[in-house]
Amino acid sequence: MYKGKRILATISARGGSKGVPGKNIRDLGGLPLIAWTIREARRSAMIDRLVVSSDDEGILAVARSHGAETPFVRPAELARDDTPGVDPVLHAVEALKPEAYDYVVLLQPTSPLRTVEDIDGCIAACLDGGHPCVLTVTQPEKSPYFMFTMAEDGRMSPVIAQESYHTRRQDLPRVFAPNGAVYVADCQWLARTRSYLTPETRGFEMPRDRSQDVDDLLDFDICELLLRRAGRIS
Repeated sequence: MYKGKRILATISARGGSKGVPGKNIRDLGGLPLIAWTIREARRSAMIDRLVVSSDDEGILAVARSHGAETPFVRPAELARDDTPGVDPVLHAVEALKPEAYDYVVLLQPTSPLRTVEDIDGCIAACLDGGHPCVLTVTQPEKSPYFMFTMAEDGRMSPVIAQESYHTRRQDLPRVFAPNGAVYVADCQWLARTRSYLTPETRGFEMPRDRSQDVDDLLDFDICELLLRRAGRIS
């Protein structure tokens, strides 16, 4: 609980990964991928309850073994490739009685480098600021001011129209992209908007070295390297 508000955290981890089968429970530095998220969430003094939402019994068993609750099995219709990410979150809130919690925190298992400081910092930014939604963002490796589309004949057009083209990164405006690590939202607001990205949404900056998203096998190698560099595994 924080500022008298009841906070539910849910980890969404469906079993149908096609790029890396069994991704959410694949080993990363001696722990299943999902366990890195469970471990940091359990360290939070602000989260009242931590549950894992999955359609996969193997994932649910691993989640329980690492200290997360699994009070329900996610319905198959909420575990398809085209299921909006907000739908399993709203299902979790509804399944656990919507009046029981004021805010819901979404933590994706594919962001194993986030720490409890990132989680609690995002929660505090949301509640302290009186915002309905705050999500974590990071500065991208490549600025969109350096990006172009390219026609079949090779002609390049800038993604962002500019009077003149910057040649130095330092001269460019700071830009941010959601990194998928932490989403905090007022439960009633989220049920109404069914989206995290609205004009009311605010960002909470995370460093790039904790913003790596796991999508393929190369990302596993990168995350293990960064975990070792941070001293989180030996």
